[in-house]
Amino acid sequence: MNLLKEVKTLVHKDLILEWRSKHAINSIILYVVSTVFVCYQAFKTVDDTLMWNALFWIILLFASINAISRSFVQESQYRLLYYYAITSPKAIILSKIIYNTLLMILLSVIAYVTYSLIFKNPVGDPLLYFVAVLLGSISFATVFTMVSGISSKTGNNSTIMAILAFPVIIPLLIVLIKLANNALQGLDRSISFSEIAVLLAINVITITISLLLFPYLWRD
Repeated sequence: MNLLKEVKTLVHKDLILEWRSKHAINSIILYVVSTVFVCYQAFKTVDDTLMWNALFWIILLFASINAISRSFVQESQYRLLYYYAITSPKAIILSKIIYNTLLMILLSVIAYVTYSLIFKNPVGDPLLYFVAVLLGSISFATVFTMVSGISSKTGNNSTIMAILAFPVIIPLLIVLIKLANNALQGLDRSISFSEIAVLLAINVITITISLLLFPYLWRD
């Protein structure tokens, strides 16, 4: 079985398991909706566009951590041993990245729609802001999947994941918030090309590092 077929099979497996249980995705959706509602109860209204933008990305960040941190932890040792016998480590990490990307896109759309309905949407360029949300979803998925794969090989997953993710996620958030602010203000889209290029570069680098590093971790 070649790499593409292995990745397709593993993604299909994850989607079927998620569809059957629905516990994880339901809990994540509940988390997003309840967090937005709590913010509404606390602020009632957010007139400052900068605060509106920052609050949205904070909600999305913590939702992504809850959604992706369990990527490898939820797999039993027996299932991992079975994967070790039938597939390659590159297929496993790629399938996790693709599955988490799909999950994060769904989660981000739900969060954005819910957030926009509860708080007045001040976005000047909705298309560019949607691009920022889409790129943010992919970036969160790639970074946290890589970190989750590394931390799964240690005995203290949450601590290691926080330590490893912090140096990557802070610059990523800075670029995302800057891109989203450009969309909020309705600036010319050509101004945001550099931020989009940086986000795409981060994703390419993260996926490349995952493909290079994970096979060595998988052997252990």
